[in-house]
Amino acid sequence: MTDKIIENNQVSIMGKIISDFSFSHEVFGEGFYMVDISVQRLSDSTDIIPVMVSERLIDVRKNYHGSIIQVFGQFRSYNRHEEKKNRLVLSVFARELNFTEDDTDKVKSNQIFLDGYICKTPVYRRTPLGREIADMLLAVNRPYGKSDYIPCICWGRNARFASGFEVGGHVQVWGRIQSREYVKKLDEESAERRIAYEVSVSKLEYLD
Repeated sequence: MTDKIIENNQVSIMGKIISDFSFSHEVFGEGFYMVDISVQRLSDSTDIIPVMVSERLIDVRKNYHGSIIQVFGQFRSYNRHEEKKNRLVLSVFARELNFTEDDTDKVKSNQIFLDGYICKTPVYRRTPLGREIADMLLAVNRPYGKSDYIPCICWGRNARFASGFEVGGHVQVWGRIQSREYVKKLDEESAERRIAYEVSVSKLEYLD
């Protein structure tokens, strides 16, 4: 049962470590740490993807800046309470790490598969240049009754297809994790720059 649930959320990314390891939390004496990975896109821009790593997988005290690493795991979410409301925080939970010398295969450097359920009505829109976009929020089950809530963005023909999905619908998606900077207005006088993470969908299927 657990293996089947793990199969419904599969991530593989490869990129360069660009931060130190920072402590996140501890579970039953096992420490978990965050590290940022810079992953190349085909367009030569980059995505900065946060990865959560157990201290049992890697020596978190070492400096790995500039090292190229391949991470296999799951895209996970949790709600962090701030500013009197909850904020969805996303990261890749590492199950396996491999150091490598080669990150030239950009096609395979960022891949994700999700099997989940629509938990909000998809939002379909057009950009000022006429590009079609649909935003979806997918609930992906974890073992022990938990779920991850993963924002997904569809384009063109996929956006039109997704716009007809209903809440509760069973969907499979293939794509890549992308990061996007935005400015969050805190009050009338202040704002801060933040990074949002989502799955850019290249293929999707609606399951009856």
